[in-house]
Amino acid sequence: MFSRKRGGPKHVRPTDAPPSAALERSLAADDEAPPPTHGPWDAKYAPEGVERLDLGSLQIPAIEGVEVRVQANPDGGVEQIVLVDGESALQLGVFAAPRSEGIWDEVRAEIAQAMSADGVAPREIAGPYGIELAAQVNTPEGPADVRFVGVDGPRWMVRALYQGAAASDPSREGALGQVLSGLVVIRDAEARPVREALPLRLPKEMADQAAAQAEAQGAQGPGANGRHA
Repeated sequence: MFSRKRGGPKHVRPTDAPPSAALERSLAADDEAPPPTHGPWDAKYAPEGVERLDLGSLQIPAIEGVEVRVQANPDGGVEQIVLVDGESALQLGVFAAPRSEGIWDEVRAEIAQAMSADGVAPREIAGPYGIELAAQVNTPEGPADVRFVGVDGPRWMVRALYQGAAASDPSREGALGQVLSGLVVIRDAEARPVREALPLRLPKEMADQAAAQAEAQGAQGPGANGRHA
């Protein structure tokens, strides 16, 4: 999976684009906030009666045909989430952000700068959540299309990375797009540095299963995989 650690300044410029719909709702008074029509949802807006995989700060809706691959450490802390549907994949991350400011514009600029430094030519495109970032990158298997999507919410930001068919052609998001729009973010009350990854954990049954497999197979390294269809 394409991944890069990013640092840099922590504050958004005042000239950046307006906040996302999720962030605008959080800034409005509760009695004036318009009802949301889609996610990623803040916990207080999440629809009821939906089956979801509970990973702590992030809940993933169960969509038929979508495989959820979860990489975790021996303590059950989730280090990577990748969803696969046919020829497309979606990698998810969720991070702390200020309540009154979005950080996706700045994060997107830094991703683009890092790509350019590696000789990649990123381009900005309009998407349903705002400005996205698309590019073709070099991988051990050859050139691959990637597309970054960011959603600013109240004190959180979801970063989604499409790969494969859904990266080269947004109309092919299909079930992965449904998953993204159905995500639920559970932001705790703890003060966290901007951009810190929000804590993710395996559900108890998956953690117990991973521990049992590790014990049965012996030392297999730090990774543990969980799958949920």
